[in-house]
Amino acid sequence: MNTHSKRYQESEKQLDRAKVYELKDAIPFLKKMAAPKFDGSVDLHFNLSIDPKKSDQMVRGTVVLPHGTGKKVRVAVFCKGEHEKQAKAAAADYVGGTELMDKVAAGFLDFDCAIATPEMMKDLSKLGKVLGPRGLMPSPKTGTVTNDIVKAIEDVRRGKVEFRVDKQGGVHLSVGKLSFDAEKLYENASRVIEALNDAKPASVKGKFVKTLSISASMNPGLRLAV
Repeated sequence: MNTHSKRYQESEKQLDRAKVYELKDAIPFLKKMAAPKFDGSVDLHFNLSIDPKKSDQMVRGTVVLPHGTGKKVRVAVFCKGEHEKQAKAAAADYVGGTELMDKVAAGFLDFDCAIATPEMMKDLSKLGKVLGPRGLMPSPKTGTVTNDIVKAIEDVRRGKVEFRVDKQGGVHLSVGKLSFDAEKLYENASRVIEALNDAKPASVKGKFVKTLSISASMNPGLRLAV
């Protein structure tokens, strides 16, 4: 039994499942599909030739999308003293030290990105089981553990996003909204593909990206040339 919507099924009829698209051609095709009533996201899906169980094959990093993500990012900053004043001046959505940690421990998670100063990490690590599974734990590797709070907030506002391989060896990342023009989506997607290839672990030999596809919200994906 087909559980997809009529719109999805109509879009699927337009596809040649055996075809592999160039990124430049795939994006206009996506934009011609029947769109949902909301401004859907456009996502890239990578299947990598790695063993996610091996620590030396962990793929993780950040990339700044040239045209942003198209959505408002709610930023929480864990800090105190002068850094707290800086974070508030930089328009962080939530700022605080122990009181903000207590709020998160009680179930508050209405933010999309967390930034912390190094001095806060010892206490913040106690929230690892809460923040970690949601991809919200600050990390020096992604620039979210820093004393330069203002720059970190500005980077997130400009479209800095994090990517991380999952347990199946996949990476999934939004590159913008359907309302973006095709050129902006192309430039965002190209930057993500470049960043992911740059993150190839030295221990991985041969072909790194096994398969790559692009999709829009509530529509079928298109296979891309790797």
